[in-house]
Amino acid sequence: MNSFSSLIDKPLKHYSQWDFLVFILLTALSIWSGQTTVFYIIYFFWWNELIRVIVDRICFKYNKNAVNISQGKTSVFGSFIQMGVYFVFIVVFFAFMANWNNDTLILINMRILFFQNWFFNINLVFVAVERVLLHSTHQPLKVSFGNFTPNMLILHVSIILGVVLMLFVVRNFPETFTPNNLWGSVIIILPFLLIRAFALRFKLTS
Repeated sequence: MNSFSSLIDKPLKHYSQWDFLVFILLTALSIWSGQTTVFYIIYFFWWNELIRVIVDRICFKYNKNAVNISQGKTSVFGSFIQMGVYFVFIVVFFAFMANWNNDTLILINMRILFFQNWFFNINLVFVAVERVLLHSTHQPLKVSFGNFTPNMLILHVSIILGVVLMLFVVRNFPETFTPNNLWGSVIIILPFLLIRAFALRFKLTS
Protein backbone atom coordinates (compact mmCIF):
# COMPACT_ATOMS: atom_id res chain seq x y z
CA MET A 1 0.00 0.00 0.00
CA ASN A 2 2.85 2.39 0.83
CA SER A 3 4.54 1.75 -2.51
CA PHE A 4 1.25 2.39 -4.34
CA SER A 5 0.73 5.65 -2.42
CA SER A 6 4.25 6.71 -3.29
CA LEU A 7 3.58 5.91 -6.92
CA ILE A 8 0.57 8.24 -6.87
CA ASP A 9 2.08 11.02 -4.76
CA LYS A 10 5.46 11.17 -6.51
CA PRO A 11 4.88 10.12 -10.12
CA LEU A 12 8.13 11.63 -11.42
CA LYS A 13 10.14 9.66 -8.84
CA HIS A 14 8.58 6.48 -10.20
CA TYR A 15 8.50 7.35 -13.89
CA SER A 16 9.65 3.88 -14.96
CA GLN A 17 6.65 2.23 -13.30
CA TRP A 18 4.27 4.82 -14.78
CA ASP A 19 5.83 4.35 -18.20
CA PHE A 20 5.27 0.61 -17.98
CA LEU A 21 1.70 0.96 -16.66
CA VAL A 22 0.69 3.37 -19.43
CA PHE A 23 2.28 1.09 -22.01
CA ILE A 24 0.39 -1.93 -20.64
CA LEU A 25 -2.93 -0.04 -20.50
CA LEU A 26 -2.75 1.37 -24.02
CA THR A 27 -1.52 -1.93 -25.45
CA ALA A 28 -4.38 -3.76 -23.72
CA LEU A 29 -6.91 -1.29 -25.14
CA SER A 30 -5.35 -1.67 -28.57
CA ILE A 31 -5.57 -5.48 -28.32
CA TRP A 32 -9.19 -5.21 -27.20
CA SER A 33 -10.03 -3.10 -30.24
CA GLY A 34 -8.18 -5.45 -32.60
CA GLN A 35 -5.45 -2.96 -33.53
CA THR A 36 -2.31 -4.63 -32.17
CA THR A 37 0.21 -6.66 -34.13
CA VAL A 38 3.82 -7.72 -33.61
CA PHE A 39 4.76 -4.72 -35.74
CA TYR A 40 2.90 -2.43 -33.30
CA ILE A 41 5.08 -3.54 -30.38
CA ILE A 42 8.45 -3.56 -32.12
CA TYR A 43 7.78 -0.29 -33.92
CA PHE A 44 6.84 1.27 -30.57
CA PHE A 45 10.08 0.04 -29.00
CA TRP A 46 11.94 1.61 -31.94
CA TRP A 47 10.22 4.97 -31.48
CA ASN A 48 10.69 4.77 -27.73
CA GLU A 49 14.46 4.54 -28.16
CA LEU A 50 14.58 7.23 -30.85
CA ILE A 51 12.64 9.67 -28.68
CA ARG A 52 14.87 8.92 -25.70
CA VAL A 53 18.07 9.47 -27.70
CA ILE A 54 16.88 12.78 -29.16
CA VAL A 55 15.49 14.20 -25.92
CA ASP A 56 18.45 13.05 -23.83
CA ARG A 57 20.97 14.51 -26.29
CA ILE A 58 19.23 17.89 -26.27
CA CYS A 59 18.29 18.10 -22.61
CA PHE A 60 20.78 16.14 -20.51
CA LYS A 61 23.35 18.95 -20.33
CA TYR A 62 20.71 21.18 -18.75
CA ASN A 63 19.81 18.55 -16.16
CA LYS A 64 22.37 18.75 -13.38
CA ASN A 65 21.18 15.39 -12.02
CA ALA A 66 21.59 13.49 -15.29
CA VAL A 67 24.53 11.08 -15.42
CA ASN A 68 26.04 9.93 -18.71
CA ILE A 69 26.88 6.23 -18.26
CA SER A 70 28.27 5.69 -21.77
CA GLN A 71 31.87 6.58 -20.82
CA GLY A 72 31.50 10.22 -21.74
CA LYS A 73 30.19 9.59 -25.25
CA THR A 74 27.66 12.16 -26.40
CA SER A 75 27.58 11.57 -30.16
CA VAL A 76 24.29 10.18 -31.48
CA PHE A 77 25.54 9.61 -35.04
CA GLY A 78 26.16 5.90 -34.46
CA SER A 79 22.77 5.52 -32.80
CA PHE A 80 21.01 7.18 -35.73
CA ILE A 81 22.78 4.95 -38.27
CA GLN A 82 21.79 1.81 -36.38
CA MET A 83 18.25 3.07 -35.81
CA GLY A 84 17.97 3.77 -39.54
CA VAL A 85 18.98 0.21 -40.39
CA TYR A 86 16.50 -1.13 -37.84
CA PHE A 87 13.74 1.09 -39.23
CA VAL A 88 14.12 -0.34 -42.72
CA PHE A 89 14.18 -3.93 -41.45
CA ILE A 90 11.25 -3.48 -39.04
CA VAL A 91 9.03 -1.83 -41.67
CA VAL A 92 9.93 -4.13 -44.56
CA PHE A 93 9.83 -7.39 -42.62
CA PHE A 94 7.32 -6.95 -39.80
CA ALA A 95 4.90 -4.57 -41.51
CA PHE A 96 4.80 -6.20 -44.94
CA MET A 97 6.87 -9.31 -45.76
CA ALA A 98 5.83 -11.35 -42.71
CA ASN A 99 2.15 -10.65 -43.47
CA TRP A 100 2.30 -10.72 -47.26
CA ASN A 101 -0.78 -12.93 -47.63
CA ASN A 102 -2.82 -11.19 -44.95
CA ASP A 103 -4.36 -7.94 -46.19
CA THR A 104 -5.98 -7.25 -42.81
CA LEU A 105 -2.67 -7.26 -40.93
CA ILE A 106 -0.94 -5.20 -43.59
CA LEU A 107 -3.72 -2.60 -43.40
CA ILE A 108 -3.42 -2.43 -39.59
CA ASN A 109 0.36 -2.11 -39.86
CA MET A 110 0.05 0.68 -42.42
CA ARG A 111 -2.26 2.57 -40.07
CA ILE A 112 0.34 2.21 -37.32
CA LEU A 113 3.16 3.23 -39.66
CA PHE A 114 1.37 6.41 -40.75
CA PHE A 115 0.24 7.31 -37.21
CA GLN A 116 -3.44 6.48 -37.65
CA ASN A 117 -3.57 4.23 -34.58
CA TRP A 118 -4.60 6.46 -31.66
CA PHE A 119 -3.40 4.05 -28.96
CA PHE A 120 0.04 3.99 -30.55
CA ASN A 121 0.09 7.78 -30.99
CA ILE A 122 -0.97 8.52 -27.41
CA ASN A 123 1.73 6.20 -26.09
CA LEU A 124 4.40 7.99 -28.13
CA VAL A 125 3.20 11.41 -26.94
CA PHE A 126 3.34 10.17 -23.34
CA VAL A 127 6.90 8.90 -23.81
CA ALA A 128 8.07 12.21 -25.29
CA VAL A 129 6.33 14.43 -22.74
CA GLU A 130 7.51 12.27 -19.86
CA ARG A 131 11.16 12.39 -20.96
CA VAL A 132 11.14 16.15 -21.46
CA LEU A 133 9.42 16.63 -18.11
CA LEU A 134 11.97 14.48 -16.32
CA HIS A 135 14.82 16.59 -17.64
CA SER A 136 13.06 19.93 -17.12
CA THR A 137 12.40 19.10 -13.47
CA HIS A 138 16.01 17.91 -13.01
CA GLN A 139 15.16 14.38 -12.03
CA PRO A 140 18.13 12.02 -11.48
CA LEU A 141 18.50 10.11 -14.75
CA LYS A 142 21.01 7.79 -16.31
CA VAL A 143 21.52 8.68 -19.96
CA SER A 144 23.50 6.72 -22.50
CA PHE A 145 24.46 7.10 -26.14
CA GLY A 146 25.76 4.54 -28.60
CA ASN A 147 24.82 1.15 -29.97
CA PHE A 148 24.34 -0.81 -26.75
CA THR A 149 22.05 1.23 -24.52
CA PRO A 150 19.54 -0.61 -22.29
CA ASN A 151 16.62 0.34 -24.55
CA MET A 152 18.61 -0.66 -27.60
CA LEU A 153 19.15 -4.07 -26.02
CA ILE A 154 15.38 -4.43 -25.56
CA LEU A 155 14.98 -3.59 -29.23
CA HIS A 156 17.63 -6.17 -30.21
CA VAL A 157 15.92 -8.94 -28.26
CA SER A 158 12.44 -7.92 -29.43
CA ILE A 159 13.45 -8.04 -33.10
CA ILE A 160 14.95 -11.52 -32.71
CA LEU A 161 11.89 -12.72 -30.79
CA GLY A 162 9.59 -11.11 -33.34
CA VAL A 163 11.28 -12.89 -36.25
CA VAL A 164 10.98 -16.24 -34.47
CA LEU A 165 7.31 -15.70 -33.63
CA MET A 166 6.37 -14.50 -37.10
CA LEU A 167 8.19 -17.29 -38.95
CA PHE A 168 7.44 -20.25 -36.71
CA VAL A 169 4.24 -19.41 -34.83
CA VAL A 170 2.05 -16.86 -36.60
CA ARG A 171 2.63 -18.30 -40.07
CA ASN A 172 1.79 -21.83 -38.93
CA PHE A 173 -1.42 -20.77 -37.15
CA PRO A 174 -2.76 -17.83 -39.19
CA GLU A 175 -6.36 -18.30 -38.03
CA THR A 176 -5.39 -18.18 -34.36
CA PHE A 177 -3.07 -15.21 -34.31
CA THR A 178 -5.20 -12.48 -35.83
CA PRO A 179 -6.10 -9.04 -34.43
CA ASN A 180 -9.74 -10.16 -34.17
CA ASN A 181 -8.83 -13.13 -31.98
CA LEU A 182 -8.44 -11.58 -28.53
CA TRP A 183 -6.63 -14.49 -26.86
CA GLY A 184 -4.43 -15.07 -29.89
CA SER A 185 -3.33 -11.44 -29.73
CA VAL A 186 -2.68 -11.69 -25.99
CA ILE A 187 -0.53 -14.80 -26.43
CA ILE A 188 1.57 -13.33 -29.23
CA ILE A 189 2.09 -9.98 -27.46
CA LEU A 190 2.74 -11.40 -23.98
CA PRO A 191 6.44 -12.29 -24.57
CA PHE A 192 7.18 -8.67 -25.48
CA LEU A 193 5.43 -7.44 -22.34
CA LEU A 194 7.53 -9.85 -20.30
CA ILE A 195 10.70 -8.47 -21.88
CA ARG A 196 9.64 -4.96 -20.91
CA ALA A 197 8.72 -6.09 -17.38
CA PHE A 198 12.06 -7.86 -16.94
CA ALA A 199 13.91 -4.76 -18.14
CA LEU A 200 11.96 -2.64 -15.65
CA ARG A 201 12.73 -5.01 -12.78
CA PHE A 202 16.43 -5.03 -13.67
CA LYS A 203 16.45 -1.22 -13.81
CA LEU A 204 14.80 -0.89 -10.40
CA THR A 205 17.12 -3.36 -8.72
CA SER A 206 20.37 -2.19 -10.30
